[in-house]
Amino acid sequence: MINTYMGVEFVRHVGLEAHGDMCRLIIRKEKGHTEITQFIVGGLEIGQQAVVLAGAACLKEIARNLGEQGLRPDALLHSGRLVFLTAPNCLAEIFRHGELLQRGPLHRSAPVLRWVSDWSWVYANGSEPGLVREYQRRVHEFIRPLNAISMCTVQCEKLARTSLLAMLADHRRAVRTMEPARRPASA
Repeated sequence: MINTYMGVEFVRHVGLEAHGDMCRLIIRKEKGHTEITQFIVGGLEIGQQAVVLAGAACLKEIARNLGEQGLRPDALLHSGRLVFLTAPNCLAEIFRHGELLQRGPLHRSAPVLRWVSDWSWVYANGSEPGLVREYQRRVHEFIRPLNAISMCTVQCEKLARTSLLAMLADHRRAVRTMEPARRPASA
């Protein structure tokens, strides 16, 4: 089942009980980043750090949207409350686990972290599904121990329903590989 989450759905992610939930996948058929902006603003308003992994064009659009919401993205980026990771260049840092946390912009002291991964750049490049799934698995493996509430998005204007369902299945497989490691920790 493919769901588009709007502001009402994000309300249930605010509390700490959301950490047991799997990452949400939002498939956008139209251009725009309304869901991402709502998710980020919701976290920033309650003092959470927000991290966005996306292509450069997506990051610029999100910054513009945040500015339209009355926030100052430049100040948020400078203070570290908002972190933009430009894909694909940031993947090497993420996959080396420790470096981004030791010398990077992520704050381990933040009580909760909101993480958004926009995968539009990788699907637009025509990457093979196995490679996309591996990227997603490794990113989820990195963010899971960070106590993060996560959301993945992808913008696909002209994909058929079967391709959309395949994307959803790939995302579930990538996230599911993390389930066995997470269950014992919460038990």
